[in-house]
Amino acid sequence: MIIDLRSDTVTKPTKGMLDAIINAEVGDDVYKEDPTVNALEERLVEMFGMDEALFFPTGSMANQAALKLHTNPGEQVICDKYAHIYNYEGGGASFNSGISCKLVDGERGMFTAEQAEASINPPDFYHSPLTSLIEVENTTNKGGGACWDFEELKKLRKVADNHNLGYHLDGARLWNALVASNHTPKQYGDLFDTISVCLSKGLGCPIGSVLLGNKELMQNAIRVRKILGGGMRQVGYLAAAGLYALEHNVDRLKEDHNKAKEIGEVLQALSMIKKVEPIETNIIIFELKDSIDETRFLNVLTSKNIQIIGMGSNKLRMVTHLDYTDEMHNAHLEILKNLKI
Repeated sequence: MIIDLRSDTVTKPTKGMLDAIINAEVGDDVYKEDPTVNALEERLVEMFGMDEALFFPTGSMANQAALKLHTNPGEQVICDKYAHIYNYEGGGASFNSGISCKLVDGERGMFTAEQAEASINPPDFYHSPLTSLIEVENTTNKGGGACWDFEELKKLRKVADNHNLGYHLDGARLWNALVASNHTPKQYGDLFDTISVCLSKGLGCPIGSVLLGNKELMQNAIRVRKILGGGMRQVGYLAAAGLYALEHNVDRLKEDHNKAKEIGEVLQALSMIKKVEPIETNIIIFELKDSIDETRFLNVLTSKNIQIIGMGSNKLRMVTHLDYTDEMHNAHLEILKNLKI
């Protein structure tokens, strides 16, 4: 039994999801003739109360399209130093849109409205890039699955409005945040100009993200998707997985959150662990004591069929997910409790 906790992207489709995929009605989505893709987009538009939605093959591409829609070359986006668009999208902001990132020194991937306002370049000072967008990520990946305070997100909306800036949400794990905080998609749809939501993290789909936004911004989204190489044909087979996931796999995220917290409690009790970051959702980030070698720790876990990610500097990450069963969880906890390095 391999216990794979590297990411919530390692899941395989369930039998119910596979049945939905096999039985999907499809068409050519480049011509917008795939009825299942259209149904998925319409479902998310209804959930978030936004104008339009567009299906993308990846979350990174959806985010990159959003950056392109909000900005012109030479401009700047405000984001946290931990932001996925800066750290984990291959430099796409500069390559695809010709923009730079103004990094905010936030806390666990989250910053305040005051910090954002202080990061805005004076629009009449032509020596610095023109600030055009504020971007946030919820939950924060590198911040350990932390959930933004919704009141702070509303304050950031006011900052964006006061300075005529766009406001984008990288909602790769927004479903986790919604379940953990009891907010609704509509509340987020009312706040942001654009939102990307991922279906392959947490929800168990093999592929797929959706970009939502207001009509004015989204009118060019399909063109940008085409430029980025994201036009797909009979992709309703994958959209069917998304529809199934929205129906069956959102509420169960609570199970992942509970398991993550139980893992954190066991880790905290180990003498070799210096610190466990606060756990709100399904990501556990912890730090080994200086005397413990990270590579050796990882190798010992691998020898016991547990796979996790090393982040460097003695920090490591585990992520719970749909395929992490109760049997795996109980076995994992016992292994941790008896771990010797």
